[in-house]
Amino acid sequence: MKKYGLIGFPLGHSFSRGFFRRKFGDEGIDADYINFEISDICMLTDIVRDNPDLCGLNVTIPYKTQVIALLDELDNEAEQIGAVNVIKFIRRDDSLKLKGFNSDIAGFSESLRPFLKPSHRKALILGTGGASKAVFHGLKQLAVEPTFVSRSKRNDTLTYDEITPQIIKQHTVIVNTTPLGMFPHTDESPSLPYSALTNEHLLFDLIYNPAETQFLKKGKSFGAKTVNGSQMLELQALEAWKIWNY
Repeated sequence: MKKYGLIGFPLGHSFSRGFFRRKFGDEGIDADYINFEISDICMLTDIVRDNPDLCGLNVTIPYKTQVIALLDELDNEAEQIGAVNVIKFIRRDDSLKLKGFNSDIAGFSESLRPFLKPSHRKALILGTGGASKAVFHGLKQLAVEPTFVSRSKRNDTLTYDEITPQIIKQHTVIVNTTPLGMFPHTDESPSLPYSALTNEHLLFDLIYNPAETQFLKKGKSFGAKTVNGSQMLELQALEAWKIWNY
């Protein structure tokens, strides 16, 4: 039996294990998927040592950037982004090489694409973590100009205090890559002037639990089109399967 898994912390919210175990059962694949909840990225070394049948791993919060230091090689796209959410185990004779990939770009781009209109030219990316980097490159590929929003001021980054109704008007796509609103903290949401939103706006939340976050509820109340992260997750999971097996 082959083994795949997920590293991150915490993993109580994880989508991947249920998705892959259903896939294995439905398609008669002799494999299992394990959650490896680790409090330190250095514990990846122990996981690799203790699980010689591992063929691949997914990587989630908070290790998408930290894991890079422990890998032997990066795919070009993952290197460009600076974040990894898929690790392929390449075994040859007695050697093992860990190669990092990023399937978030494909998952995000393909789930956002059907909802884009000609008026969607500029976007705000809420958050600057590992997933935000994939969203940045995905928006670029879709010809939407992105700007990061962070709690702290950096070059080419807006702070939440700087987000005025006028900026909201100019940026008709807003993507939440932060954990604000994720279960169990479902009453939280990014601090924005939501009343400036219109039916020309598209709000995308990478969170999938709950299916409708406060961020999306507030957007919908002002007429914005809203999309959660469930389809993105499925698409990036299928992309991970391709990476592991082709």
